[in-house]
Amino acid sequence: MHHHWQLARSISFLNHGSFGATPTVVLQSQRDFQDALERDPIEFLAPERSLEPKLDAVRSRVAETVGAKATDIAWVKNATDGVNAVVQSFPFRSGDEVLVTNHGYNACINAARYASGRYGATVRVATVPFPITNADDVVTAIDRELTNKTRLLLVDHVTSPTGVVFPIQRIVELAHSRGVRVLVDGAHAPGMIPLDLHAIGADYYTANHHKWLCGPKVSGFLWVKPEWQEQVRPTVISHAANRVRPQRSRFLAEFDWQGTFDPSPLLALPTAIDFLASLFAGGLEGLMQRNRSLAVESQRFLVDALGIEAPAPVDMLGSLVSVPLPSLTRTLEQGELDPLQRMLREQHGFELPVFTGSTPGSRILRISLQAYNDIAQVQRLADVLRREFAV
Repeated sequence: MHHHWQLARSISFLNHGSFGATPTVVLQSQRDFQDALERDPIEFLAPERSLEPKLDAVRSRVAETVGAKATDIAWVKNATDGVNAVVQSFPFRSGDEVLVTNHGYNACINAARYASGRYGATVRVATVPFPITNADDVVTAIDRELTNKTRLLLVDHVTSPTGVVFPIQRIVELAHSRGVRVLVDGAHAPGMIPLDLHAIGADYYTANHHKWLCGPKVSGFLWVKPEWQEQVRPTVISHAANRVRPQRSRFLAEFDWQGTFDPSPLLALPTAIDFLASLFAGGLEGLMQRNRSLAVESQRFLVDALGIEAPAPVDMLGSLVSVPLPSLTRTLEQGELDPLQRMLREQHGFELPVFTGSTPGSRILRISLQAYNDIAQVQRLADVLRREFAV
């Protein structure tokens, strides 16, 4: 399986969750589109010529994959871009609150602070425990922090540092019962877990293509409920702000064209979806089930090596596994790599992140399981951890 990717054989790459890894066949598809662009740039890129039909074809494919209507999906560079578009368009007023969780992605929480702060609104944090016992822990923590000032809830579908699949539909129902809109950061979800955006019922949902769908870098989508689409604007305002595109909403037109760009990462995405669907019986669903099974098995190896209880129940796992580590005895300098992460890379060839936890000195090791990974890599990692911590 590894031969389908260009990953260095000298590295045990257990960090697909950070920037993904793009299969060779998908990179070739992207290059073919780039070559076609350069042969006839105006015909290829001009929205009024052939660009919009090409983007719409990909839009239909993504909509089918995530359970949505194509007309509700706009293109963004990545999930962080999508979060920025929503929070910078949101009608905040002084005294409003945005609720996030302590499992949220730092860049997106920064975006919420920046956008809300311009209007005198503030960000409030719901503390979800980790280790976590069950989905009720998430819902209870969020419910506890919702107030009559909360206007927007920004919440991850699959958390980045802790690798936990949140009960997103229950969270949306809770927030809506309190009159709060919900923006879901679904950066890790497409290609990791089955998605039905219509059933989830959030107000906004944004995600990446470059992670678990294995698309080229700089590609993602933003789904917005129809009633909010006139309100949501891209972070770059361009021609479509005052130039109507025939049979196309301003929502789609503005996000489709924010200035000259390379659409090849988007256009190569159907190749990535087709490739992933070909790897295991059951198509993309079969791949997701295989990766999740590998994650469940991997969690058992890691917690046994560390002599700890499982930090998350198996029904809250996708294809990320995070485990808490013994605390450091010193504080890391700004930007300094955790010494364990450095040692694992330099001495044992493992590429994986070690995150700082939410309490002083605490830290979390995370692994990602994609089609090119196998349990032997995890067993080797577990052996190194067992020796390192003398369990």
